[in-house]
Amino acid sequence: MDNIGFRILPMSNRPDKEIIKQFKSVVTPHISDNLNRIHAISAGLRPYHREGKLVGTALTVKTRPGDNLMVHKAIDLAEPGDVIVVDAGGDLTNAIIGEIMMRIAEKKGISGFVIDGSIRDVAAFAANTFPVYARGVTHRGPYKDGPGEINVPVSVGGMLVHPGDIIVGDEDGLAVVPRELSHQILQLAREHAAKEEVIFRTIKDGTVDRSWVDQTLRQKGCDPGSGGN
Repeated sequence: MDNIGFRILPMSNRPDKEIIKQFKSVVTPHISDNLNRIHAISAGLRPYHREGKLVGTALTVKTRPGDNLMVHKAIDLAEPGDVIVVDAGGDLTNAIIGEIMMRIAEKKGISGFVIDGSIRDVAAFAANTFPVYARGVTHRGPYKDGPGEINVPVSVGGMLVHPGDIIVGDEDGLAVVPRELSHQILQLAREHAAKEEVIFRTIKDGTVDRSWVDQTLRQKGCDPGSGGN
C-alpha cells in the first residue's frame, strides 16, 4: 500500500537533452501564445536571480506549506539539467529554500528552482545567476518533517506541471511545455519568431500593415473613423 504523503516516485519520462538545449533560444511569450495562453503560464512568481534563463526538466515536489524535507531529497535525486518545481501551496510563512540549498543545487548541475512559496537569503540569489523563481520572501526558516511527495503532478502558480515537462523561465515569467507536445511547440515557437522578424522589418521600412485594427473594430460594430482629430 502506498504511503500517501511520503512517496518518492521515479521520473518515468524524460525529454531528450537535445530538445531541452533547443528551448534555450525560445522566449516564454512565444510558448504562451502557441499554447493559446491558458495552459502554460505561471502567475505570481517572479525571478530572484540576477540574470540568466531557466530551461530544464521538471522534477516535481508537493510539500506541506513551510516544510522542505522532500525538497532536500529532490536535490539529492536530481540529475544535471533538472528544474526542481515545488508546490508549497503558495504559502509565504516559511522559506522553502535558502542560500545553502541553492549552493548545493548549483554544484550538482541542477538548472534552477521554481517555488510556489517563499525563499530566504534573497541577497545571495540576487547576486547569483542561478535561476530561482518564487512567490515571495521571508526570513522564517522551514520545517523538515513532511509530508511531501516527489514526481507527482503539482500546481504551481496556476499551472499544472507533470514530472518530465519542460520548464522555461525568462524576464517575462515562466512557461511549462508538456513533454508530449515539446517538438510541436518548439516548431510553432520558431515559426512565431520568424513571423515577428518580418513584422519588425516592415516597421523599420515603413510598410507595416495596420489595417487589421480597423477591420476588427468594424466586426465589433465600432466605427473606426469616429475618433481622433
